[in-house]
Amino acid sequence: MTEAATRRAPGTPSWVSLLVRDSAASQEFYHELFGWEYRPGPGPAGPHVRAVLDGHQVACITRIQPGMQRLATWLPYLTAEDADTAAELTRMCGGTVGVGPLAAEGMGRVAVAADPAGAAFGIWQADTRPGAHMDGGPGTVVWNELITHRTSTVEKFYETVFGLETESLDRTDAQEADGEEPDYLTVTAHGRIVGGIRGVGTALPRDRGSHWLMYVEVADADAAARRAAELGGRVLRPPQDSPRGRVARLADREGAPFAVICPNR
Repeated sequence: MTEAATRRAPGTPSWVSLLVRDSAASQEFYHELFGWEYRPGPGPAGPHVRAVLDGHQVACITRIQPGMQRLATWLPYLTAEDADTAAELTRMCGGTVGVGPLAAEGMGRVAVAADPAGAAFGIWQADTRPGAHMDGGPGTVVWNELITHRTSTVEKFYETVFGLETESLDRTDAQEADGEEPDYLTVTAHGRIVGGIRGVGTALPRDRGSHWLMYVEVADADAAARRAAELGGRVLRPPQDSPRGRVARLADREGAPFAVICPNR
């Protein structure tokens, strides 16, 4: 496969990584929930395993280094033409860069950063190898959504650093999704919607703050929520219908939040 065939537009999520303290327990949790298998691989911040489903890489799980004070969390890696330039723009626009940019075997050049509201994310300058499979199907990540206090505090940041375009979600759709006054932006990269930014105001978790939420496709959101709880996770928001499908917000054994969705077909 050529570089042209695998390259994704700047700002497009191309990889997703779980930072966690107990990698073995997390591997078991997600294997039982989504059927993921694993392959070992070196990581930019330490050893990690790559989650594989039906022969496709779908995510990775990285162990938090001893002594690091941080919560378990899922990070989306956003594509950049040049990781060093994106890292410098991150700093100039009020964000921080915690790791890199540095070369990462099997990924290209990467960095781990945070936006001005504190939400962590990755920067990924791809080499000729493809990123994670995000084209749909049960067990794959199909959507990434930033949960923050107000969309206006980070809108310009992502537009400047990654060249993304944002648009307010239709008021009717937003209210149907959660019954609240909407503060929601859809995020577009070169004409394709690739994610969203949701402002939740005082509902932002005090212990976690701003964070990215990954959505994994499932065949049955209600069954996935029940199974996550059986495996030691938690149901943060019970399954409910939305304009895109039936959705539930969950947390894994270490409290890392994520969502499952059974899309409308």
